[in-house]
Amino acid sequence: MTGDDDRKAGSGETDGAGRGRGRPTTPDRLRGAPGFLARRLYQAYAAAWLRHVDTTLTGPQFAVLTAVREYPEVDQGSLAASVALDRSTMADVCKRLEDRALIRRDTAPSDGRRKLLSMTDQGSALLDDVTAKVARLNADLMGVPDGAADSDGELAGLLGELDRLCSRWEKVAEG
Repeated sequence: MTGDDDRKAGSGETDGAGRGRGRPTTPDRLRGAPGFLARRLYQAYAAAWLRHVDTTLTGPQFAVLTAVREYPEVDQGSLAASVALDRSTMADVCKRLEDRALIRRDTAPSDGRRKLLSMTDQGSALLDDVTAKVARLNADLMGVPDGAADSDGELAGLLGELDRLCSRWEKVAEG
């Protein structure tokens, strides 16, 4: 549901006791709260992912597969930050991917505690398939027609701003 849908859903009329006769709309105080809006975006994204991309491969698993392809034989701990996962979550995600034979985790010869990640053929095939679906989903979510170029740089600018916002919020979260 879009914000416009929320506004149209209720007229704002009340029954005199402050209760609306129609469906309540999102309060302005929440519409002005970045965390609330980020959660709404994430909820919509997660639902769209399940419907249009894959019901068994999660977004974090996709991120890890993408990073493993980009950086083969890099250790699991080092790769965690590049996909915005803490080390514990990264270990869990990698174990699940290994259990599905999508990646291999080999012990580093120089340090038995480090796990080096590499893509399996099955993982590579799945990533190719899912990457195409993710590209279509991203285009739909961002309102970009299939195959259209970002000629005015509007999408690149928005993504750049979102990336800067992520960095700022991460710094605040770290204290």
